[in-house]
Amino acid sequence: MKYLFLLYDDENAWDTMEDAKRNEIFGAYMAYTDALRNSGVHISGEPLTHSREGKRVRADGVQDGPFADGKEQLGGFYLVEVKHLDEALEWAARCPCASLGHVEVRPIWNIGD
Repeated sequence: MKYLFLLYDDENAWDTMEDAKRNEIFGAYMAYTDALRNSGVHISGEPLTHSREGKRVRADGVQDGPFADGKEQLGGFYLVEVKHLDEALEWAARCPCASLGHVEVRPIWNIGD
């Protein structure tokens, strides 16, 4: 079954973070991504730019980012394929974002494969 991991954290913290800490976190993400790939569950994943770079489109027009009023914003995602929800939750708990913010785990709706 496929699951999407939505990674939420405080994107503004990156602007003021020291280079050494930022490099440490990037290293943790690279190691996590390698572990997903080596296990064969990784399908895709990417970081997102700051929400101020985004646009929100609705029928009544376009809104410039940032969008979220909360402390944590969507900062990236992983798409994985595992046997069951418990395995997805185990992988999500290992994600560096789980200790920096939170990881939302969403099953992909299989509508006709």
